[in-house]
This record gives sequence, structure tokens and C-alpha cells, in this order.
Amino acid sequence: MTRFTLDWLHTVVLLGAVQGLFLTGALATKRRNRTANRILAATMLAFSIALAETVYHAGYVEALPHLLGIAYPLPFLFGPLVYLYALSAADRSRRLSWRDALHLIPFLATIVWGLPIYLMSGAEKVAFFHQLQTGAAPLLIRIADPLKLVSGVIYTGLTISFLRRHRERVKESYSSTERVNLRWLLWLGAAGAAIWMLAVTFSVLQSTGFMQVARGDDFVSLAVAILVYGIGYRGMRQPEIFRYETAEYPVQLPQPGAGTAPAPAPEQEPAPADGDTTPRYERSGLTDREANRLKAALLDLMDQERPWHDSGLTLADLAVRLATTPHKLSEVLNSELGQTFYDFVNGYRVREVQRRIAAGEARTMKLLSLALDAGFASKSTFNLAFKKHTSQTPSDFRQAAGA
Repeated sequence: MTRFTLDWLHTVVLLGAVQGLFLTGALATKRRNRTANRILAATMLAFSIALAETVYHAGYVEALPHLLGIAYPLPFLFGPLVYLYALSAADRSRRLSWRDALHLIPFLATIVWGLPIYLMSGAEKVAFFHQLQTGAAPLLIRIADPLKLVSGVIYTGLTISFLRRHRERVKESYSSTERVNLRWLLWLGAAGAAIWMLAVTFSVLQSTGFMQVARGDDFVSLAVAILVYGIGYRGMRQPEIFRYETAEYPVQLPQPGAGTAPAPAPEQEPAPADGDTTPRYERSGLTDREANRLKAALLDLMDQERPWHDSGLTLADLAVRLATTPHKLSEVLNSELGQTFYDFVNGYRVREVQRRIAAGEARTMKLLSLALDAGFASKSTFNLAFKKHTSQTPSDFRQAAGA
């Protein structure tokens, strides 16, 4: 009878696999942003099976030979699943399509190519496993192993590139990105990149004889287990990527009800007469006259009502106040003012802090307090915005102002 024993590393990996299974069930049943959560659940399941196989290879192949190779194709899913999760988490309206299934081709091709191995008897699989330990790998493994690394690196690059572009798009609708769940996605992308680079490094060391294959695989599995623990801590707590209406989604104007006044109807531009050559904005259908009126109303609102004091201010909030749509307001900001919503609002906040520093208020209040009063949600955002708008740090500006 086989005696089952585990060292500390395999114990940590096995616990990671167990936690991954719990996360799979929890994520699969979450109602918010179901597509994204189900993709993350599939990712957790793939991680769990791969982690369990690491423990399985530690001495249990002869006892359970028919499980050999079950997790071998799974690394071809890691990169695509994380990439699709990022796409779906960043767009709650996104649904899986047949094009997404194309990402599964390497995974499915590996299974088909490996069918002769999967159909072996138990004794044949044990003999095959011992053959692999001597370094005699079949053509499938010699080709698939490096392709797994290539796939992981490529998809990591795609994921990080998408998140960087997405971060800029978010600035079209939010004045404080702290309220949007970008850090979680960036953390996940960076962690995935670190693990794939670790796998590449160990692969190179193994090919040059500086490290045993088994130990390199064990350390990569340990890194994956740590990632699973991190997803358990952060992934289950992440808010919706878009908790508010944005330029991507239509504004729902408040409905009249008990104690509330009817919301103003969005301003409608009269249809142009025949022969009217007034230029129209490509995205929103604005005419120059409407754009100029909306720009003037926007600047008046910002000066008179100072809505930028609200750290949670969104493009949709201003659109409702101006009785227009996010698309039109975004078009005016980009085309007429040459700024994203994020930079436009934070410019007002920076100027407010400058005014208060020049008035001497920095002598009795900390700069962070002034920033929070002006509508900034964090010190880091304040420092970056201040430097971008003034080419100075807040401290340098205060010193130059003699405050």
C-alpha cells in the first residue's frame, strides 16, 4: 500500500489547489458581472487542477496512473483566460462569442495530439512517466512545453497592453480612478507576468543543466499557489469595474416620483434645414452651435456650482446636470477643450489647491487636507495631477509661493 507523505512545498501547493476549488464555486455563483466571474472561476479551476498535478507527480503516479497527463494542456488556458477575464471585467456588457473560442485551439490541439497517451493502460502510463523522468520526452512534449511559455508571454503582453489602454479610456468618464477597480486588474496582470517570467527563467536553467526539472516546476507551482491565495484575498472583494454610468452606457435620467421634481429632458438640436452645411461631430452628432452652447454651460456650471469638490464626480453626473448625454459631453471635452474628463476636472481641483496655498492656508493645513477638500481621493492622484498641470510638485509650489 502506497504511503502518502508531503513536504512543506507540496503542502502549500495542495492547500492552494483546495482554496482554488472553493473560489471556483464562489465565483461561479456570483451574480455581479457574471461573464467575468465565470471566466475567473474557470481560471481558478484550471489552476487548481494544475496545482493538484504537481502534488500528484510527487509520488502518487503509480497509485493513480490513469490521472497522468490530465493537467498537461492546462497552461495553454492560463494566458487566454486571464486575458478574457480582463476584457470582460472591464466591460460588464461583454458576452462570450465564437471568436473567443479560438483562444482554445492550442489547448484542444494538445489534447487531440496526446490521445494515444491518454488511452494507454495504467501500467503503460507508469512506464511512460518513468521514461519522462530519464529525459526521454516524445515529440509532443518537446514542442508543447516551449509553446506554453510562448503562449503565456504573448497573452501576458496582450493583457497588460489592454489594461494600459483601458486605464486611459476610464479617464473619459471618471474624475477619480480610485473608485474604479483598475488596481485589481493591474495587479493580476503583473502577477501573471511575474509567474510566466519565472517559468521562462527556470526553463532556461533546466535546459542548461543548472536546475532539476522537478524543482523548477515545483517553484512555479508554488508561485501559482501564491497567486491563488492573492486572488482569494483580492478577487472576491473587488467592486464592479463600472459602478456608475459612463460614456459607454446611456444615462438614465431620474424618474419623477414622490418628493422629486421631473428631470429635465435632454436638449434636442433642431434638424438641419436643407442645404445646412454646419459641421457635425462624428461620434455624437453635435453641431458646432450645440457644442458651443454645451461648452459654455459646462464652464459656467464648473465655476458656479463647483461640482469638482465631489471626489466621486463622473461624466454621467455632469451630463445629467447639463441635460445632455455622456457621448456629447465627452465630445465637447475632447474636441473643444482638448482634455479628457479626468484631466478637465482635476485641473479645477489643482487650481483650487493653488489658490488656497497662495492665500496662506498651507501654513495651518496639510497639503493632503487641501487636496481632499478640493475633491482629490488620494495623495498619489493629487501629486500626479498637480505635477501634470503645474510642472511642479505641491511642495515645490508651496515653497515658491512662500507659504
